[in-house]
Amino acid sequence: MDKLNRRDFLKLAGAISSSLAVSGAFPDPIASLQSQTLPNVIIILFDAMSARNLALYGYSRPTTPNLERFAGRATVHHQHYSAGNYTTPGTASLLTGMYPWTHRAINQAGLIKRAHETRNLFGLFGPAHQRVAFSQNLWAEVFLNQFEGDVDLHLPPDSFSDAALLVGENLENDRDAAFRALDDSLLSIENTPSSLIFGMAEKLRFARRLAHAQGKDYPRGLPGLVDYPLYFRLEKVFDGVMTQCQNLSPPYLAYFHLWSPHEPYRPHSKFANAFDDDFRFVPKPAHPLGDRTPQDSLDRLQRRYDQYIANVDYEFGRLLDHLQETGILDRSYVIVTSDHGQMIERGVHGHVTPLLYDPVIHIPLLISAPGQASRQDIYSPSVNIDLLPTLLQLAGIDIPDWCAGQVLQPFSARQDQQRSIFSMDAKTNSAFGPLKRATVVLRKEAFKLIAYFGYRGFEETYELFDIGNDPEELQDLSVSEPAEFGRMKEELLDALADANRPYERN
Repeated sequence: MDKLNRRDFLKLAGAISSSLAVSGAFPDPIASLQSQTLPNVIIILFDAMSARNLALYGYSRPTTPNLERFAGRATVHHQHYSAGNYTTPGTASLLTGMYPWTHRAINQAGLIKRAHETRNLFGLFGPAHQRVAFSQNLWAEVFLNQFEGDVDLHLPPDSFSDAALLVGENLENDRDAAFRALDDSLLSIENTPSSLIFGMAEKLRFARRLAHAQGKDYPRGLPGLVDYPLYFRLEKVFDGVMTQCQNLSPPYLAYFHLWSPHEPYRPHSKFANAFDDDFRFVPKPAHPLGDRTPQDSLDRLQRRYDQYIANVDYEFGRLLDHLQETGILDRSYVIVTSDHGQMIERGVHGHVTPLLYDPVIHIPLLISAPGQASRQDIYSPSVNIDLLPTLLQLAGIDIPDWCAGQVLQPFSARQDQQRSIFSMDAKTNSAFGPLKRATVVLRKEAFKLIAYFGYRGFEETYELFDIGNDPEELQDLSVSEPAEFGRMKEELLDALADANRPYERN
């Protein structure tokens, strides 16, 4: 008998349920059919992991032997982009299948537009799967709080941590408001706390707990978040993910948003001295909208970033072994991706930047299907809003018409080689008005157009690159290729005008 798809399963389950005359006389037929017909879906998201620093995609340092091992039984997308350059727009786009100019989570720690918050991956999957969500990144956690009614098991951010001081998660009536009032203001470790009495007292108590948790296994200190008091050991986090995958009741949809390899780069002692080599990066001029970080500092940061990626890859290898040994891998779609990349060039370190060069938006995507035994490589451009419709199709769920993404190859017979995809940054623009201060990218075929709007000295400035022949984005073709530039500029401006139209005042 062929395996049932989701629609057939629901029809059959309903027929069986209605035929039972006595409640409780037999085991639950729906649960039994689910466990036999529907695979698990496991999403592993590594925060701030740039495809450019992965040996999997041709990087010269051997940073990812275990991701390469996983790729041997997965579909590998080589030109996959995030719709945003930092956590808020990138994660919201992945979980909703909509571009930032639609879901409007464009400001730092911003929310998805209230009218759209029910349009999310967890709600669309519905109760046929046990829906599990975990994020170490508090800016992504605000979305999981928005989706609370669609999540069956919501693991708090400090799960699997060694030391944490997060207060907002304990106020269940409105975790997002509590996060902004307490964690983001009172207890932030980046800025002076709003309350010098209570904030400082809590920080002192937390400092003692952290000192007790520290050890020699992480010579640069325990990995932790940038702005918030949460610290962890990588191995403990991955142990937690393994335990969850083994203990959850199949079929399940599990979303694990892991902080690493996001800065600060604090690898285990096994990797703290890795890549002591003579590797030199392609020199690139500092951008006027950049931070003017010196090149020697960028080289040092690049090496530390690579060390941390290698550490994350090692722990992923342990997770991969566990999924294989327990048989979970053969019963699951396993997706490895990121919310955005990382800029360590042109005078910039980080990703909260108006610059949208490939290192900050070109991200990994690997999808392993149940029983897949060989590798498949896809080179056509795609964007992370495509993951939601792809997973819906794989689960036999209708794709809603509001979804802007397309089903990824090879899961769709459609091969649109002329497709246009977009990325954007508008963190300083109001979420309630038209996009006037923003950077917008149009990627089409081999070309990439970057448009800057509303920046002093860059009121409307463009750069055009041939990514196929110039992957380092060093030669601006906006003047030398006027025909291609004109076509792409017109398309980008038309798309932006369509996005702005609902917010323009009459």
